[in-house]
Amino acid sequence: MNILPTTIARFLLAAALLTLAAGCGDTGSTPGAGSPEARAGEAGHAEDEGHAEHEDHDDEQEGDHAEHAEEEETGGPIRLTPEQLQAASITVSAAGPATIRESLPLYGVIAPNAERVREITPRFPGVIRSVSRRAGDPVRQGETLATVESNESLQTYALPAPLSGVVTARNANPGEQTGERVLFTVADLSTVWVDVALFPRDRSRVRVGQSVRVRSSETGQSAEGKVVYVAPFGSPSNQTLAARVLLDNADGRWAPGLYVTVDVTLAESAVSVAVRNEALQILDERTVVFAEVPDGFQPVPVETGRSDGEATEIVKGLKPGARYVAGNSFILKAELGKGEAEHEH
Repeated sequence: MNILPTTIARFLLAAALLTLAAGCGDTGSTPGAGSPEARAGEAGHAEDEGHAEHEDHDDEQEGDHAEHAEEEETGGPIRLTPEQLQAASITVSAAGPATIRESLPLYGVIAPNAERVREITPRFPGVIRSVSRRAGDPVRQGETLATVESNESLQTYALPAPLSGVVTARNANPGEQTGERVLFTVADLSTVWVDVALFPRDRSRVRVGQSVRVRSSETGQSAEGKVVYVAPFGSPSNQTLAARVLLDNADGRWAPGLYVTVDVTLAESAVSVAVRNEALQILDERTVVFAEVPDGFQPVPVETGRSDGEATEIVKGLKPGARYVAGNSFILKAELGKGEAEHEH
């Protein structure tokens, strides 16, 4: 049997099979577009792109949140309606020139102007027949307060008011004998005095004619007056001197007996920009004024200078003419604090 041709044939068949197997392996490494492997690859690529797009969107949202947080931290104007402003009695004024006073604070008490007080006694002793006024009643000069029948002539005569004012005391009733006592006291309170206790060390600083600002801590009202008298001698009981201020009281605001603060003006300085003292507030350890802006009111840090009982100089932060909250500015500070508290929650 001839073995060689058979062996050669088997060798050639094996080589052909090996070549075929190698060709099939190359085809499997590069799948076609429609193959499962290709579709899986495309899906993976799309997923990667989706993740990238989602990350970009998250970055944009984080940027928006950061910008919004920055706006909230900065804070916007405080907005109040005209009705809210009126209900809170918030007043707005313009910053501008003012006179700052160097003053000497003293204490005093309101008293009737003794030069405008009259006591009424009868001209002739007799019997009081009628009384037409009570204590507290206003009277005009010449009006009848009472009528008296003279003991001697038995004629009835009238007791007229010697000046216009208020009946501050009445000591007369119908049927009584007048005697020589004072029947009525009438005081004209259109002006009043402020009696001031002056210490000896301040005697040289106070003189007749000086301007004075009188303030009431109870009512918050104030008025201007002048020193009209300084006593030439002191009181041995309390070691003080008496000074007197004349104060206009045409509107009847100053009732005798009330205690007041008296600021005697020693010097005056003109400043270009000033605000009322009640406009100043402390916010984050800074002095601020609530300035009016187009959308409401905004706290503006200011640098202050000289000050007195009414106004404070603004060195930096406000320009002349700038409108600001002059009265009840603490309400805006409270409103601002309430907004910050809500933001924290």
